[in-house]
Amino acid sequence: MHLVTPTFGTLSLIPSGRAGVVETLKVMSRLVRDGKKNLTIRLAAVSLLRECNQKNYSCEVKVLHGFVRDFIRYVQDIRDVETIATPEKTLEFAAGDCDDKAVLLASMLESIGHPTRFVAIGFAPGVFVHVYVETKIGESWIPLETTEPWEAGDEPDPQIVLARINFFN
Repeated sequence: MHLVTPTFGTLSLIPSGRAGVVETLKVMSRLVRDGKKNLTIRLAAVSLLRECNQKNYSCEVKVLHGFVRDFIRYVQDIRDVETIATPEKTLEFAAGDCDDKAVLLASMLESIGHPTRFVAIGFAPGVFVHVYVETKIGESWIPLETTEPWEAGDEPDPQIVLARINFFN
């Protein structure tokens, strides 16, 4: 069991293993469902899109992904405590770990109409250590990694990813 603490939210006991990962993804999805309706999040997303032509959805995705990747600093959680910040707090602090950055990006994308899902991955069978966002453009799901200097569409090498869960928001 480990603790998941949504920043300024409730403390939850989460089981270990795959069941714990799924429960953590549920907490993240709840934060996105609330965050996408937050006017601060929507205003931040819309204000970043000035360089995109109207209905250029690829541009919108690239701009929001680049913002979260480059301007929200990656910092680890408190030692021995799993925390998940609300998207508004991640934006305010301009910092968070992979789950915080994923919640912020998914909330910003959803606030302007883009569907999202989380992808939890691991590099050993059944062991999950990372999460990122995917969004759908046309018929394709596009990976959006925010903790590495990768472009939209880049993702970890599938040959080294030995555990994967797609979790729809």
